Amino acid sequence: MKAALCKVEEIPAEGSLMVSFFGREVLVYQMDGRPRAVANTCLHIGGPLEDKGDCLVCPWHGARYAKADGYKQEGPGRADARLMFLPTRVEDGILFYVWQE
Repeated sequence: MKAALCKVEEIPAEGSLMVSFFGREVLVYQMDGRPRAVANTCLHIGGPLEDKGDCLVCPWHGARYAKADGYKQEGPGRADARLMFLPTRVEDGILFYVWQE
């Protein structure tokens, strides 16, 4: 199964793009020249995330996650918490979510 998330040209060089994914929000951004897609959900109590340079930050309680690997850097919640990245692939200038059995 695959589903289009966005055109690669729509992904900003800095910051992120919010896209709809089966009724949920996903943040898409560039990391080391490669598109990444992560669920827009803080692992503390499910709040939204805001792009703050090299981190994604929950405005509700201040949890900070590294954009590079998704691991929590500070704030409430489990010390080993890691954001959920979607498996993706670029085809013909479009970023797709790709799931294979």
